[in-house]
Amino acid sequence: MTLSQVAREAGVSLATASRAINGSANRTVRPDLRDRVLEAAERLRYSPDANAQAMARGRTTSLGLIVHDIADPYFSSIAAGVGLAAERADLAVTLASTQHDPSREPRFVELLTRQRARAIIVAGGRRDDDEANGRMREALEDFRHSGGTVALIGQPLLDVDTVVISNRSSSADLARALHEHGYRRFGVLAGPTDHLTACDRLAGFTEALDELGTPPPEGAVVHSAFTRDGGYEAMSTLLRQGPPVELVFAVNDVMAVGAIAAARDRGTAVPQDVAVAGFDDIVTLRDITPALTTVRVPLIEVGIAATELALAAPGDEPRLVHVGGTVVLRESTPPRG
Repeated sequence: MTLSQVAREAGVSLATASRAINGSANRTVRPDLRDRVLEAAERLRYSPDANAQAMARGRTTSLGLIVHDIADPYFSSIAAGVGLAAERADLAVTLASTQHDPSREPRFVELLTRQRARAIIVAGGRRDDDEANGRMREALEDFRHSGGTVALIGQPLLDVDTVVISNRSSSADLARALHEHGYRRFGVLAGPTDHLTACDRLAGFTEALDELGTPPPEGAVVHSAFTRDGGYEAMSTLLRQGPPVELVFAVNDVMAVGAIAAARDRGTAVPQDVAVAGFDDIVTLRDITPALTTVRVPLIEVGIAATELALAAPGDEPRLVHVGGTVVLRESTPPRG
């Protein structure tokens, strides 16, 4: 069944039938004509062509989501929230993973621009790289000029609407809570030196410890990849070469999971020999023993908020939605006498 047959059945022109069924960015159809066309399409069991609808409307019904690593539960939880909000808006999600390679981000934006995506959400902390951030800013600006809308989850550096997580203040809250638990000698698995989320969490944690008079000893801050394997390697280095510590803070939960595995492989008991804390409260922590102390971030709600921000009418200036974290103390950091 073709659109031409629907137009003949309804007694309207092909252009009117197209605008009634596919929508139009420029012209509307009288309600009585639209009803005639839709009734004819139903009688003839006509199914509209998605590509034709995209051409008529100027946009598809897809929403692009760009993450650093979909295998990371942090991003899969955000993706779940985006999916829920997109479904409510009758949109389908197109997912792209950069595998922690910032150079892939602008290429994905360009692809989604060619595909006429309705909106794009970019999730994940930014790098301290002005050139890479500049390329991404330009790609997103081109997408917005084409009629799309954008939201970012991370640092507000790209001149777009952004959901900002309280990494610095929440990690400071964690440091104070652990100090109150009786810990005095801290180590930090700090992630990459140019990863701004890792830097914010490191800064908040160590600044609070400085104020409390218990800064990490020299050699107790170890940098590595922002991944499970990075946490494993950093913990191995700290236990092998670093000063003795009572508690190790990993700047995200997947690194903390790697740290616990490294301690176990070296015969170091958690929390008896060394306590461990993380950040994010990813869903896989339900299966970790001992239960991990962390900062809970409402990741599904973050995904929903970013989607609603991306689909809202654009404002004159970039809008910021701030999301706080909550310290959750568990078995991996028992009180010290």
